[in-house]
Amino acid sequence: MFDIRPVAYVIGLLVACLGATMFLPMLVDLAEGRGQWPVFLESALITIVTGGLIALACSNAVKQGLSIQQTFLLTTGVWVALPIFGALPFVLGATDSSYTDAFFEAMSGLTTTGSTVLSGLDELPKGLLLWRGLLQWIGGIGIIVVAMVFLPELRVGGMQIFRSEGFDTMGKILPRATQISSSISTIYVSLTLICAGAYILSGMDPFDATVHAMTTVATGGFANYDASFGAFSASAEYVSVVFMLLAALPFVRFVQMTAMRDVRPLAQDSQVRAFLATAVVIVALVTIWRYFGGDATGEEAFRKVLFNVVSILTGTGYASQDYGLWGGFAVALFFFVGLIGGCAGSTACSVKIFRYQLLFASIRTQLSRIRSPSGVFTPRYAGVPVGAEVMSSVMSFFVFFVVSMGVLSVALSLTGLDFITSVSGAATALANVGPGLGDEIGPSGNFAGVGDTAKWMLSFAMLAGRLELLAVYAIFTIRFWRA
Repeated sequence: MFDIRPVAYVIGLLVACLGATMFLPMLVDLAEGRGQWPVFLESALITIVTGGLIALACSNAVKQGLSIQQTFLLTTGVWVALPIFGALPFVLGATDSSYTDAFFEAMSGLTTTGSTVLSGLDELPKGLLLWRGLLQWIGGIGIIVVAMVFLPELRVGGMQIFRSEGFDTMGKILPRATQISSSISTIYVSLTLICAGAYILSGMDPFDATVHAMTTVATGGFANYDASFGAFSASAEYVSVVFMLLAALPFVRFVQMTAMRDVRPLAQDSQVRAFLATAVVIVALVTIWRYFGGDATGEEAFRKVLFNVVSILTGTGYASQDYGLWGGFAVALFFFVGLIGGCAGSTACSVKIFRYQLLFASIRTQLSRIRSPSGVFTPRYAGVPVGAEVMSSVMSFFVFFVVSMGVLSVALSLTGLDFITSVSGAATALANVGPGLGDEIGPSGNFAGVGDTAKWMLSFAMLAGRLELLAVYAIFTIRFWRA
């Protein structure tokens, strides 16, 4: 049995840090005078003390590096532990949520999924609204570090293709995480501040601008109003589109651009070009569909298409209009758009564009081999040959994703959900998109009416999807614990 104490030490520290952030919404509530500050104080003390005691009890086992087993366990353990404590303000606060609902909301926040069980957001205390934004903002920076440090080391879903990209490998996972975190955090905070400033210029008040900047850069999608972005101006929608796209690009490229004072690292990245081209094509398709269908024309129609397509493509999950009313083609397209995702190393979610690039490269290679059996063909990514290990990992991810979505859809249907709700709910949870399809969980609905059993299933799916499936599934195998 391997030593679990180094893992518990790191988790304990992160839990304590989460507790410290609860003082921010406490101060906001004190300023607003809604009487919710004791909720955050109590939640903070419980979280800080528990996390601190765990870290203190395991501090004697701290070492420079982690084994592969410990890294797998840490990666999953952090995303399980933080929602457990992140749920406390929802249980104790004005929402008066059950723990199931509170955990679902916290998991949705930290995984930047954006699905919600809360309604009446317009009337909630600002402290709770800020807490929702903070959960997504923390989850956004966290997943970038996981994607850049842990998943490549664990060789999950083809992520090893980005191993050490843009950073020197230091041989030890935790020191490398610190190095990357400091570089990425500067970019992440800067983007958030610029986004907040742009939102203020577009007409938002400073509080709304701050919360929505956090959930935009995290591509999370939590909003302060039941109408989501339907409550804001046209200029705010355009601002949001820009920053959702920026947040879906590889953050390591921003670090390189800053260091080199050159845009070439971003402009020459093949997945960036593929992602932006995909966004343009999908926006054009839906715009043409709505135009020739007589559904809507003009600038407003284009803006609604642009905003909602980019929101779903990046996995943000904002909505400025119920696209479920745009016709069958648009609804079907939005379902598959949510399964594309942004770039690896960004806050975006879902399958990721680079995996589709590798899939198509593999298909081209197989077709070439069929045409020329005696030829030697190797799939390439960004002009570089891709090894069999990476291709196998990517294909395994696709298989696990499809199988997981099918199993979860059936399981959700057994709880009494209809076909559309079950399938779209499974897809949106695994892809961390946010809204599903249909009247209940579509862009104009929420997950409040879903049963408790289904909510726990969806919470697990959000966790698994955010950590690229295999990083979570691996710890449920007997071989993992025997290794």
